Amino acid sequence: MQLINVTIENNVHVISLNNGKVNAISPEVIAQLNAALDAAEQDSAVVILTGQPGILSGGYDLKTMKQSSEAAIALVTAGSTLARRMLSFPTPIIGACPGHAIAKGAFLLLSCDYRIGCNGPFKLGLNEVAIGMTMHQAGIEIARNRIPQNYLSRAVINAELFAPEQAVLAGFLDQVVEPDQLMDTAHLVAKHMQTLNMPAHLATKLKERQSILAQLDSAIEQDKHISLNL
Repeated sequence: MQLINVTIENNVHVISLNNGKVNAISPEVIAQLNAALDAAEQDSAVVILTGQPGILSGGYDLKTMKQSSEAAIALVTAGSTLARRMLSFPTPIIGACPGHAIAKGAFLLLSCDYRIGCNGPFKLGLNEVAIGMTMHQAGIEIARNRIPQNYLSRAVINAELFAPEQAVLAGFLDQVVEPDQLMDTAHLVAKHMQTLNMPAHLATKLKERQSILAQLDSAIEQDKHISLNL
């Protein structure tokens, strides 16, 4: 079953989540995302990651999360490994968020190089604590890497969700546009990104993110032995 859609134009790979009305992040979705990233990496393509009108993703697939502690830990491990891959991806990844981005949906944005959101009655943030999930260490590290200090506790510990304009201040987005401008804006950003020298982009990215990547490697291993309490 195809849970993502990929379109390619001018060597820009647009990866669209397409898994039900909340775009739940399941093991199959992560596998298909990795396959799509493999293809983009092979083509040295800029990536745009997006969802469906009104939503990027509502987070991890709750059926899997509640199946067993082993299944939950395996899914979170795969998701954290995906985030690490995105943070160290050889070419730029642009997040084009068409609406809500909750929990793992918000972590996807935190793992992109540039993030564009839609104006509207949307919420973005990390609601793990609100639904009874102890935040995994990798999630804390990803959040600490991108969320300003004055928003970090509000986002991670208090599970506060933010409207799009405030989500810019909170570190989840870089800009907000009207919904009908989202993909045009994303393609304009992608066109600019294509002017970069990609080896220099990657080398600089790995230098700038050396600390968070090392912290993620340690956190991913640590998280394999914790209880998520969901």
